[in-house]
Amino acid sequence: MSAHFARSHRHHALDRLADRRLLRELAYVDGHWTASEAAASFEVTDPASGATVAWVAALDAQQTTEAISAASRAFPAWRDMLPQERSRILRKWFELIIAAKDDLALLMTLEQGKPLRESLGEIDYAASFVEWYAEEAKRLNVESVTSHLRGAEMVVRREPVGVVGVVTPWNFPSAMLTRKAAAALAAGCTIVAHPSSETPLSALALAELGERAGLPAGVFNVVTGDADTIVGRFCEDARVRAMSFTGSTGIGRLIAGKCAATMKRLVMELGGHAPLIVFDDADVEKAVQIAVDAKFATSGQDCLAANRIYVQQQLYDRFCAAFGRRIEALEVADGLTPDADIGPLMHEHAIKKVEEQVKDAIGRGARLLCSGGRHAAGPLFYRPTLLADVPDDALIMREETFGPVAAVTSFVTEEEVVARANATEYGLVAYLVTENGARQRRMARALDYGMVAINRVKITGAPIPFGGVKQSGLGREGSRHGLEAFTELKYVCLDLA
Repeated sequence: MSAHFARSHRHHALDRLADRRLLRELAYVDGHWTASEAAASFEVTDPASGATVAWVAALDAQQTTEAISAASRAFPAWRDMLPQERSRILRKWFELIIAAKDDLALLMTLEQGKPLRESLGEIDYAASFVEWYAEEAKRLNVESVTSHLRGAEMVVRREPVGVVGVVTPWNFPSAMLTRKAAAALAAGCTIVAHPSSETPLSALALAELGERAGLPAGVFNVVTGDADTIVGRFCEDARVRAMSFTGSTGIGRLIAGKCAATMKRLVMELGGHAPLIVFDDADVEKAVQIAVDAKFATSGQDCLAANRIYVQQQLYDRFCAAFGRRIEALEVADGLTPDADIGPLMHEHAIKKVEEQVKDAIGRGARLLCSGGRHAAGPLFYRPTLLADVPDDALIMREETFGPVAAVTSFVTEEEVVARANATEYGLVAYLVTENGARQRRMARALDYGMVAINRVKITGAPIPFGGVKQSGLGREGSRHGLEAFTELKYVCLDLA
């Protein structure tokens, strides 16, 4: 694609925005759209073409501190607001997000690259958290405790922790923000958010809609710029009482270490390395559909992606053949192309990591059953790929895979596959395909993961506690537990005499 065509193509795409005010290039602090004092900015590019989509303000450490100060000032009034009033504002925010769905999805595809239909689905998903927590805001109940002391009455209250630092990734730039922020706002907390510098436009558009919904100045701040500078300041400032982060396990460890000095509450959704286990009693076509959906959503750039696919020996050859046919049929294209199944990867580093994993697997004896290599659609496109007979010591079986490469291997016994599936530091989600009811229950208990999906892929949503065990995270997001993460318990003992 020529540079001239890329520029004109992107400009034409931005012309499709019904509400141009949703394309924001300034940070949002204390109710104001804010530029860098040094006029610094960074480029947001379309991964499909490399063309510039926007130049966004890069705030510095001092401006980050000002955002924390704004959130701290706004906290008492937001905390003391009646829950019903907070609920009404969140409900209005939800309605505005739904009304702007097409524009928000377009912005997401332009900055992130995922197919437009996936972006539309993510906006619905993002909005669902705002709707859910608009209702949960009214349900932070006071708990009465049966007294063990004569003449005393005991009450336990849930109170908001205060300012919450929110750090979100590039692969789900809207949903990861609302899942965190809506819960914290419903609890009565205020927010300083830092979106990935690769995909800040989705967060800034949500800030624009939040302002229209009536979020008071300082309650919801979006600080754009260098992650080390901004997140480092979040970690160091004692006024930030909780940090909620989605990203790699390595970065999560760094953030946890930096937060130790101020003893912050931590909510972390970290890496995943999900196994998909297919038993020989499964329907092949159903199992293949589950594998396609679990592996190739968001072009494989998903912490929930099925990275290690184990198929019982008797079904193995039939599964690989059918899976290969489905993978070959996937359409690789710009996310704005109506039939696109696989969009670009986020950056060159992601492409190189996938190439390294594929080369390593083949070098260790894996078979390349279909595709492989970069795609002619552009430098960040990679062909959806199927590797069979992948040994457990291959990089792709030991590291999280963020790309459209499926690694398949066989197993013989239930005990064997449980041991292999659990032999990882990660523990976010596991997928299981079997029609045997007793096995379903045994495996659900035996798999060392925070979430287990049986005979389906779609399991997430606002009502469920999303999160993992081991090195895949701390705490849960979504459900009532996601709101409780941003509260502290206060115990009051009243002498009745």
